[in-house]
Amino acid sequence: MTDGSSGIPGLATLRRRLGAQLFARVAGPQGPAARSRIHDTPGPRWFGPERPIRVVHGDASMFIGGLRALLLQSLHPLAMAAVEAHSGFRGDPWGRLQRTSTFLAVTTFGTAADAQRAVDRVRAVHEGVRGTTASGEAYRAADPHLLGWVHAAEVDSFLRAHRSYGERPLDDEAYDGYVADAATVAAALGVVDPPRDQRQLAAVIERYRPELRGTAPALDAARFILLRPPLPWVVRPPYGLLAAGAVALLPDWARRELRLPSLPVVEGPAARLGAGAVTRVIRWAMARPPGVGGPGRGPGGAAPD
Repeated sequence: MTDGSSGIPGLATLRRRLGAQLFARVAGPQGPAARSRIHDTPGPRWFGPERPIRVVHGDASMFIGGLRALLLQSLHPLAMAAVEAHSGFRGDPWGRLQRTSTFLAVTTFGTAADAQRAVDRVRAVHEGVRGTTASGEAYRAADPHLLGWVHAAEVDSFLRAHRSYGERPLDDEAYDGYVADAATVAAALGVVDPPRDQRQLAAVIERYRPELRGTAPALDAARFILLRPPLPWVVRPPYGLLAAGAVALLPDWARRELRLPSLPVVEGPAARLGAGAVTRVIRWAMARPPGVGGPGRGPGGAAPD
């Protein structure tokens, strides 16, 4: 979306207000100060400015990728059990979003020291997340195998969303670089031998297929995400377009497990056009003003701490 706000009365004010509201949702009340710390603190980073992970995580397509990741991740019964029992995603969905986007921002754009501290905090939380499913299966969030699924589903979702809705889609070599960049964070979190290119990523997801199924908690989570989001009614239509874009990016087998209807007309050009339009509006609203350092789009670029 081109920026014509300077020539249209009131449009600049609308842009600032919309951008501030979106940023507050994904970054929380400490967002502006934390964003400044992430982007402006000097020091070595895990990823230089030329790395693909900065492009992908700094784009508004992350909103669609995040929704797809949640839906896909829910298909692992043990991962879903851990989320259901410990994450508070129903009682505090915005808090969970802010914590997740904070982690992405710090590890992608922050100093190496801050990134390591963020990883250490998450690993400490994971150590305390354990329990038993309704069917008697034990789970623990620190299990490298379970972490491997969460990571693969997330990276696959962010990559596919950026390829479809990113401002400047990358080529296959750069997307391989993105998978390799994300593997650095995954390994730090405890994932054993994470995929490092698209071919390996596809193979990892295929290996998890026999473990994945649409359990009752997964179906309930999908209804919550798609039909009952904790949003004012006025913003549900644009959210619905983002959600439709996320569903359209799911593989057929995942949609069948989640009992999502196949509507070719809706999921095809209409979904892409609608989701693309909303993504462009988000990108326009959340773009950092000229002269302000660091990216400011999407959960990864905008969400701090």
